[in-house]
Amino acid sequence: MRILSVHNRYLIGGGEDNSTAAEIALLEQHGHTVECYTEDNERVSELGMARTALRTIWSRETYRNIRRLLQKGRFDVVSIQNTFPLISPSVYYAAQAEGVPVVQTLRNYRLLCPNAYLFRAEKACESCVGKLFPWPGVQHACYRDSRAGSMVLATMLATHRLLGTYRAQVDVYVALTEFARRKFIEGGLPAEKIVVKPNFVAPDPGVGDGAGGFVLFVGRLSEEKGLRTLLEAWRSLTTPVPLKIAGEGPLLDLVERAVAENPSIEYLGRRSSAEVFELMGQARALVFPSQWYEGMPRTILEAYAKGTPVLATRLGAMETLVEHGQTGRHFVPGDVSDLVRQVEWMVSHPDDWAAMRHASRRAFEGEFTAEANYRRTIQIFERAISQRQSLKAAWTS
Repeated sequence: MRILSVHNRYLIGGGEDNSTAAEIALLEQHGHTVECYTEDNERVSELGMARTALRTIWSRETYRNIRRLLQKGRFDVVSIQNTFPLISPSVYYAAQAEGVPVVQTLRNYRLLCPNAYLFRAEKACESCVGKLFPWPGVQHACYRDSRAGSMVLATMLATHRLLGTYRAQVDVYVALTEFARRKFIEGGLPAEKIVVKPNFVAPDPGVGDGAGGFVLFVGRLSEEKGLRTLLEAWRSLTTPVPLKIAGEGPLLDLVERAVAENPSIEYLGRRSSAEVFELMGQARALVFPSQWYEGMPRTILEAYAKGTPVLATRLGAMETLVEHGQTGRHFVPGDVSDLVRQVEWMVSHPDDWAAMRHASRRAFEGEFTAEANYRRTIQIFERAISQRQSLKAAWTS
């Protein structure tokens, strides 16, 4: 199969960039030809804000370049990751003009929300979901605290909703979780076009034994990640449980103060992927107190790969990704006392928790390996191709 992969890279690389690269590598390992069309946000400073704003809504450059690429090569499918801000939805029209099916992966909530996170004022927010023009996002300056920037995003969304772009120009959407699929349907995307395919972990890091006895937090030290809830819960535990925190972010001072006050907490700073996997395998549990919906938390998949259960908020992706009582335990987002109850349950039920280690590893083996992801990816591409062929046949009949 010959695939054109389209992605607008972020200024600071992160999970979406890494997941895109991993998917490309996986396809190439299985003998497929992948050609990449990329934009980089470093160009924003070169283009200036006004030109970037116009390109966000419609990029003539993208339209021309994609059509030229598709005319030159015989591509089976166009696989799109991120189009914001420089690629724009014009890529869909270019692919449609050349008769090549389009698969759009939904790695964030950009098509529903100007800031792409469905998160505002330290809690989940759905004020813009289902609105033709997402005016609350402009009112609250949700995109980088800028009303002007938020207006550009809102205008892009409203323009392409009115044009029917998101309903008609994409053959298949790929949501990362069932929760995200439901949310995009609520936001107006056609249910029949949205399938679910999670991220994956490769290579398989092997199972850990959990003998370290500590609970591990890995991630950005920020408000939306629930750091305040986590630290307050550890202050309230009646039975001390070691907590190790790995990561960087704006709440570093808060973490360092908690470490100084509580001998059960250790701050590890930023750690390499290899070090994180080692910690995951040693940990009794991964704690994931996030207060936003998340896309597809890679740290949870990494924990499952090591056979480590997860203490996670009953919210968004975590609600369906973590099976309560099987691969971990849920707690109410922001509820310190509920997190304390779940930690104390873990400590008082060691046999049940040990059984969860096996269930967590089985979850990884069943859904989150590279091979499982590859099979699902090809099924999705074949579905998009089949749908386009059926549509062509209907047009010519």
